[in-house]
Amino acid sequence: MKVIFLKDVKGQGKKGQIKEVKDGYGMNFLIKNGYAVMATKTGVTRLEQENRLQEKEEQEKIVSCMKIKEQIEKVQVKIPVKTGAQDQVFGSVSTKTIVSYLKEMGISVDKKEIRLEIPLTSLGSYDIEIKLHKKVSAVLKVTLVKE
Repeated sequence: MKVIFLKDVKGQGKKGQIKEVKDGYGMNFLIKNGYAVMATKTGVTRLEQENRLQEKEEQEKIVSCMKIKEQIEKVQVKIPVKTGAQDQVFGSVSTKTIVSYLKEMGISVDKKEIRLEIPLTSLGSYDIEIKLHKKVSAVLKVTLVKE
């Protein structure tokens, strides 16, 4: 029996996948519990339509992320910080601080997208990766200056 998976089932298949399974397993577990439906002509065509729609939405998201990437790579963020002896920053600059400075410039980014490899604890320039999408990442130049 061929089924179309509606949800990921560990060891069997992923959502949207068409797979051949044993009749009893398909009817008594997968279909009964809502993990899959029988692979009929209408079901397969609906799955193909949904896949095309998801692919189109994914392409639109990539295009919007590319626009944000261009904006990010044009700007340089200067963050004034309080320093102590040997120009060490009191505390460190967080992703939340970077997001607020970007928001002032009209660029909206989620703080979870910012990848800080090392804490920003001393004056100077840093290149910070911002992962906008799994296929799109931008590099932001951040400079810490004395307040």
